[in-house]
Amino acid sequence: MGVNRDVRINVGELVLDGFDRVDPERASAAFQTELTRLVHERGVPVAADGSRRFDEVTELPELPVTTSAVRLGEALARAVHAGLAGRGRSA
Repeated sequence: MGVNRDVRINVGELVLDGFDRVDPERASAAFQTELTRLVHERGVPVAADGSRRFDEVTELPELPVTTSAVRLGEALARAVHAGLAGRGRSA
C-alpha cells in the first residue's frame, strides 16, 4: 500500500449546521486527530503524485446525529478523508 506521508491538509473552515449542542473545540480536536491518523495509515490516493489540489470537497457522507463532540469530529474526519480519497466531489 503506497502511503503518502508528505500530504498537507489545510482546513480553513468547517461549517456544521444543526450541531448546536456540540463543543466545537472538542469536535475540532477529534477531527484533527482522526484525519491525521487516516492520512498516515491510508494516505490520500488521488493526491499521491502531488499534482492534485482541492479547494472544496462536497457531497460527503452524512454525519451521525449525535451530541458527542468526539464522535462527530471522528465521523467528519472520515467523511473528509473519503472525499479526499475520491469518494465525493471536489472542486
